[in-house]
Amino acid sequence: MLHINNLTYRIVGRPIFEEASATVHKNDKVGFVGRNGTGKTTLLKIISGEIPSEAGDINVPNKTKMGKVAQEAPSGNTSLIDTVLLSDVERTELLKEADTATDPMRIAEIHERLVDIKADTAPSRAARILAGLGFNEEAQQQPCSALSGGWQMRVALASLLFAEPDFLLLDEPTNHLDLEATIWLESYLKNYPGTLLLISHDRALLNNVANKIIHLENLQLNSYTGNYDQFEQVRRERLEHQAAQHAKQQEQRKHIQSFIDRFKAKASKAKQAQSRVKMLERMQPIAAVAEDSTLAFDFPSPEELAPPLINLDRVDIGYEPGKPILKGLDLRLDMEDRIALLGANGNGKSTLVKLLAGRLEPQEGQLYKSSKLKVGYFAQDQAEELDLDATPYTLMARLMKPGTPESKVRAQLGRFGFGVNHVSTKVGKLSGGEKARLLFALSTRDAPHILLMDEPTNHLDVDSREALVQAMNAFEGAIVLVSHDPHLIELTADRFWLVADGNVQAYDGDLEDYKRLLMEQRRKERQSSRKTNETSQSNDATRAKNMSKKDKRRAAAEARAAGGDLKKAVRLAEQKMEKFQAKKDKLEKELADPSLYEGDNSRQLELSKELAKIEKELMKAETQWLEAQEKLEAS
Repeated sequence: MLHINNLTYRIVGRPIFEEASATVHKNDKVGFVGRNGTGKTTLLKIISGEIPSEAGDINVPNKTKMGKVAQEAPSGNTSLIDTVLLSDVERTELLKEADTATDPMRIAEIHERLVDIKADTAPSRAARILAGLGFNEEAQQQPCSALSGGWQMRVALASLLFAEPDFLLLDEPTNHLDLEATIWLESYLKNYPGTLLLISHDRALLNNVANKIIHLENLQLNSYTGNYDQFEQVRRERLEHQAAQHAKQQEQRKHIQSFIDRFKAKASKAKQAQSRVKMLERMQPIAAVAEDSTLAFDFPSPEELAPPLINLDRVDIGYEPGKPILKGLDLRLDMEDRIALLGANGNGKSTLVKLLAGRLEPQEGQLYKSSKLKVGYFAQDQAEELDLDATPYTLMARLMKPGTPESKVRAQLGRFGFGVNHVSTKVGKLSGGEKARLLFALSTRDAPHILLMDEPTNHLDVDSREALVQAMNAFEGAIVLVSHDPHLIELTADRFWLVADGNVQAYDGDLEDYKRLLMEQRRKERQSSRKTNETSQSNDATRAKNMSKKDKRRAAAEARAAGGDLKKAVRLAEQKMEKFQAKKDKLEKELADPSLYEGDNSRQLELSKELAKIEKELMKAETQWLEAQEKLEAS
């Protein structure tokens, strides 16, 4: 359990928390939410002991192990798999001691402890985590120094997950991930065997993982039970009630003041008037609701163009002559298209976007496009190319036609929340979210017919993401989207293109179908890996014949312990599946009753929501059973 008691903290005199308190129970999955700048990252640093609080207490049980992603990504010559394994300090030290220990009693203690912490299954567990984050078996043997910074951060995340701290502290963990890795991480965190403290602007992640939300607002920590959607509903109802109570109190005060003003000069009513003066003084004011202003995005409307906007005929694209990354592309884009690109990082999604943006030319085949076509291209790494000493106004004026009136330059910036005070701020002093909004403003200045968006939500908070969703849906041109945010994809994309195996094909399913496809692919990969290990296991059996009796007894004990745990996991998963299937059957039977659809439909909506929840739990139980059964069969 974690207790935050009367926490106070200031940054350069500016208060971040003022006597703020909250409680987190064991195994809670907590999402920290709030506008950028409210102190979410600061709070995690205080909880982890990285920085001290100004006043107040952070209380956790003794010997509690806390874990955060390392600030410096691993970059040495150690392989990825070994880097992850080394993050379990106890296992590493025990294995090292086992090589040098001579005391029989100590040797026995070491091996008993190794069995307790399941040291024998550690390599397979580390490999599964790395695979989930996008590293295949070959990549896991590569040194960390061979990776880019973003991929190194994935290894750092894998190391933290493998170490399994009692309190897992994650700050925007999906920022360096693609959609496929994000889907895997969501599933992993749902079943994490400890307490999770999560900062994220990913609405889907907060909805599917968190069972508690702590909202950072007005220097306080306000706790809500449930996921993000439930928090939003309860908070909205609370604010509506507060606004109503404020209005009611204001009316009461107005009425009392009117009585005082009318009768205070009359001797016969002086006593009653004075009584009402005291009544006003005693009345505790109910604060008016002061909602943060909601940011709005506004993409300019393009002029109509005859279809198609772009047509690809047997196109090959790549960066080196004769080495195409994608081959034989036959694709078409029209004004009404809303397309999301699926596929793991490295498969060529960004390469395709660069071709559509005109930043890459076809190596083979033909690309046809309208002569009047305008393309808006947003890529998160473009923020690194911004002139930090310039202002938003200066950058926009540079890109617009010479002689463009100042009012028009300011109007385009105003579409994305840059008011009078912000247009003259140096870019280097803008936050990550503000730089992202500036990129949107710059990339849409000419009212493009196509918007190409490569990870547009990094650094945007939840409210800004909702504003982006609304702007994308209101946009009258075509959109091609690459994103790790399932919520954004589900609300804006009408079609999917799957980028895989050097090609791009239309994908007919929805995101849930794609998640199931990924699970099936990973299951087959595990089966394939198991088969390749059969030869190694056969060699292990041969070596076992030459083991001493003591070693054989120890190995047999380890195998029994591991097998017992797996059988128990299979049995528990089967029980869960039976329970959820029974609930599902009951709900479907109720929903099939025609009388349910007569009159008030509230009960029907309640049952439908419950059925969706049960189906999700059933799928999770099936996944747990499948994984446990595969491990048992392999043991």
